[in-house]
Amino acid sequence: MGPLGWLLDAQVQVAGSPVLAREIVGNAFGLFSALLGLRRLVWAWPVGMVGNALLFTVFLGGVFATPQEHDLYGQAGRQVFFFAVSVYGWWRWRRNRRADAGQAAVVPRWATGRERLVMLLAAAVGTAAAYPVLKALGSWGPLPDAWILTGSLLATYGMARGWVEFWLLWIAVDAVGVPLLLRGGFYPSAAMYLVYGAICVWGFAAWWRTSRATRPAPARTPIYTEAVA
Repeated sequence: MGPLGWLLDAQVQVAGSPVLAREIVGNAFGLFSALLGLRRLVWAWPVGMVGNALLFTVFLGGVFATPQEHDLYGQAGRQVFFFAVSVYGWWRWRRNRRADAGQAAVVPRWATGRERLVMLLAAAVGTAAAYPVLKALGSWGPLPDAWILTGSLLATYGMARGWVEFWLLWIAVDAVGVPLLLRGGFYPSAAMYLVYGAICVWGFAAWWRTSRATRPAPARTPIYTEAVA
């Protein structure tokens, strides 16, 4: 069995249930991508895309003959959207990267009031639209799966734009994803969501500090004094 064959077929036992090795490997790539994103390095995007490709095959257990009992179409679908949005993020960060290699590719900032309103509307509309589709497809846990799909896409887009709030979106996604994945038997993914949650708290604090440090100083109003005759 070559490396590719091992990656496709190898399984380990977790809590008495079979778990695909590629679920563990895919989540490891996702974790590394999150750490690179925390440091605002361009490599966060291609590394994450590898993880997306692996996890796509994991969450469609019935299609790819994986051992899990449940198909999570929202989780699988978000890997496809992640891949597409990551292309945009990769391009945007590369364009913004400083001349020196290894420098941060984006300057964190808070979203404007209008951008936040658009995010909230997109979260509500996206979840409402995804729910009946996922339910019709037979996705297990369609409502939380719909939020995970929508929230993940918004968080990834927010990361590409350099919005500090994208970390908060990820925390909200993790809070819903952990219990769903545990109930579905996706133990490595559930454990990784917990790790992601801790990284998101760390990342939020780091980006917040950076946004304050790079905030332009307010312009001073010149004071003119009149000569007294």
